[in-house]
Amino acid sequence: MTALVIAEHDNATIKGATLNTVTAAAQCGGDVHVLVAGHNAGEAAKAAAQIAGVSKVIHAEGEHFAHGLAENIAAQVLALAGSYSHILFPATASGKNVAPRVAAKLDVGQISDVTKIDSADTFERPIYAGNAIATVQSLDDKKVITVRTTGFDPAAAAGGAAAIEAATAVADSGKSHFEGNEIAKNDRPELTAAKIIVSGGRALGSSEKFNEVMTPLADKLGAALGASRAAVDAGYAPNDWQVGQTGKIVAPQLYIAAGISGAIQHLAGMKDSKVIVAINKDPEAPIFSVADYGLEADLFTAIPELIKAL
Repeated sequence: MTALVIAEHDNATIKGATLNTVTAAAQCGGDVHVLVAGHNAGEAAKAAAQIAGVSKVIHAEGEHFAHGLAENIAAQVLALAGSYSHILFPATASGKNVAPRVAAKLDVGQISDVTKIDSADTFERPIYAGNAIATVQSLDDKKVITVRTTGFDPAAAAGGAAAIEAATAVADSGKSHFEGNEIAKNDRPELTAAKIIVSGGRALGSSEKFNEVMTPLADKLGAALGASRAAVDAGYAPNDWQVGQTGKIVAPQLYIAAGISGAIQHLAGMKDSKVIVAINKDPEAPIFSVADYGLEADLFTAIPELIKAL
């Protein structure tokens, strides 16, 4: 029984979500192989070979893999699928784009957003925005799985010594092509990888107040900035800051929620955080039900005082 992890990378380095997925793959039993499909991706393959617990890296090289187009990556996975019992993807935008194509072509059911491996054929995943956990058993010969990365500790990025094997690259499918991208530049840590996150909600009232109140706290803590969907929809914060069921799923060491009531959709995205601090003047706010520390106070008073204390 061997598992194949589909690596996310930028052709030079391996992205953090891959490390969590390797941990999940190891718990399925058997060896763990990693596929690095990219363009001039030799450095990424070398980085994958150093991940603890990986026994082999398969490197597929081709210009049509440069931007991770789902049609081409899926075709490469399918070309290798015969040798594997489990095929695992991080439950990221990229993984969720490729995995269903692979599952459909293999005629198997996809097991999505897995947070725990009970056995080689039994998995746990959240449903109803995390209010219930479903235990799913798959009798398919091949298991196609997306892994919720917050459910697994990352494998060590160094210490491994896997062999790197060159694979024959599949041809360009011709079904899609890369036009371009616009990358938002941010000096702060990436939201899904940050150890500390400071999030603001609709109570902040405006984008000016959001920046005036939340940015100094984030600067003081070296934290990433997040926001509730209500704050994003109101234009107080950009879309890529949204935390929640329809935003990003995070699990930092410390999560500070200021002026966030705690709608179920938001809680689904952050309740796995190690320590949760809630600041809200409504004592009945649902956020207090998941908070380790709760401060019933006006955030416009409490946060400047907190910054001074830090």
